[in-house]
Amino acid sequence: MSQILQQLVNGISLGAIYALIALGYTMIYGVLRFINFAHGDVFMVGAFMGYYASTWVSKIAPIGTVPAAILVFLISMTICAVLGATIEFLAYRPLRSRPKLTVLITAIGVSLFLEYLGQLPAVFGPDPRGFPAIISSKPIIQSTLLTLNVVQVVVIGVSLMLMFVLRIVVMRTKIGTAMRAVSFNQQAASLMGINISMIITFTFAVGSALAAAGGILYASQYPSIDPLMGIMPGLKAFVAAVLGGIGNIPGAALGGFIIGIVETFVAGTFLSTYRDAIVFAILILILIFKPSGLLGQKEIEKV
Repeated sequence: MSQILQQLVNGISLGAIYALIALGYTMIYGVLRFINFAHGDVFMVGAFMGYYASTWVSKIAPIGTVPAAILVFLISMTICAVLGATIEFLAYRPLRSRPKLTVLITAIGVSLFLEYLGQLPAVFGPDPRGFPAIISSKPIIQSTLLTLNVVQVVVIGVSLMLMFVLRIVVMRTKIGTAMRAVSFNQQAASLMGINISMIITFTFAVGSALAAAGGILYASQYPSIDPLMGIMPGLKAFVAAVLGGIGNIPGAALGGFIIGIVETFVAGTFLSTYRDAIVFAILILILIFKPSGLLGQKEIEKV
């Protein structure tokens, strides 16, 4: 029982990070109907921006305090929001009227560009770096049944808070209404006076900011960062988005938690070496038996 409880907490903590990344995938798909495979690398950039931001912030506030952590998050999320908007403007906007396959190949190219650019010594360098302890790892509960530390609580709490804020923005604000209109029918939204380009840029910025937050939380929980660290979390978050229903925001969050819990429980069994394979097997199964995902709806395409 104690092992099950511990693995459940670990899985929820990991799943919260996958959910944040998956939200970016599903938001962009909802608006543009394509998968931004560079999203996992924005997650990586977010972790590195958190690494550098902690050095700058340490001159103002002691690292490990709440004000310092908030500043690190804000700096990293702002930089990645600008990065996401820039990627959309330079790489994807010129291809908006092109076939989706062209945009997909471009997204893979942007992903590789960020990965290999990051490995240059003048940028991040190829070697792993230890991530500073901007969040305390002090245990809150330490017993034979459960060990729960501050990092896990912060990861889960911050992730849920950001998901809640995103839900409010999408469902209760004017720009959120515009996002839903563009997602439903881009041409009709344009005829209603909605600035399509501005909404798409905003979607990329918000998704990238969430990925940056996920990068900092992931690096705080697993404190080693490198330019290729976004590949596997990015792919697993994509699986989570498909599992929940690509284009469905609550579905992406649900899928993230499910994938995190499944991966953590598998890692605690004799199948631990196959945990990545099992995650991708879930992707295959969901595409075969329920392509719309757990919370997604079937779309009827007119010929």
